[in-house]
Amino acid sequence: MNFHESEILQLKNLIHSLNSKKDSIVVVEGKRDTSALRKLGYSGNICEFHSFKGLARFADSVSCHKNLIVLFDGDRKGKYLTSRIISQLEHRVKIDLSFKKKLVSITKGKVRHIEDLSKYVTHDRFTDVL
Repeated sequence: MNFHESEILQLKNLIHSLNSKKDSIVVVEGKRDTSALRKLGYSGNICEFHSFKGLARFADSVSCHKNLIVLFDGDRKGKYLTSRIISQLEHRVKIDLSFKKKLVSITKGKVRHIEDLSKYVTHDRFTDVL
C-alpha cells in the first residue's frame, strides 16, 4: 500500500490528539485493533468490545467514563455496533465519533478496519518520525 507523507503526518497527529484526551477511553472491537493502536503509539486506555460478551455488560462497564471514543471498523458490523452503542449510551456518556471520521479522511477510505492501521507502522517514514 502506498502512503503519502501527509497521511503519515496526519496519522501521527491523530494519535497525539488521542493520547492527550483525558477522562476518555477508546473503544475498539478486538485485540488486533488494540495491537494496531499500540504499535502506532497510542498509550491511553483501550476497551475491547468483544471481551464483554454482550452489549448490556459493555454498557454497564463503560458508563463510568466521561467520554467514549468509538473506533470501530467501517464495515457493516462495525457500523451496526456503533449505532447500538449510541442508542444504549448516548444519555449516560459522551460518545465521540470525530476520531473515526478523521481516520477515514486521513486514509481516504483505504483503511476500513482499525487493525489495518498497523500497515503504517511497517512503513519506514512512519518509524523515522516516531
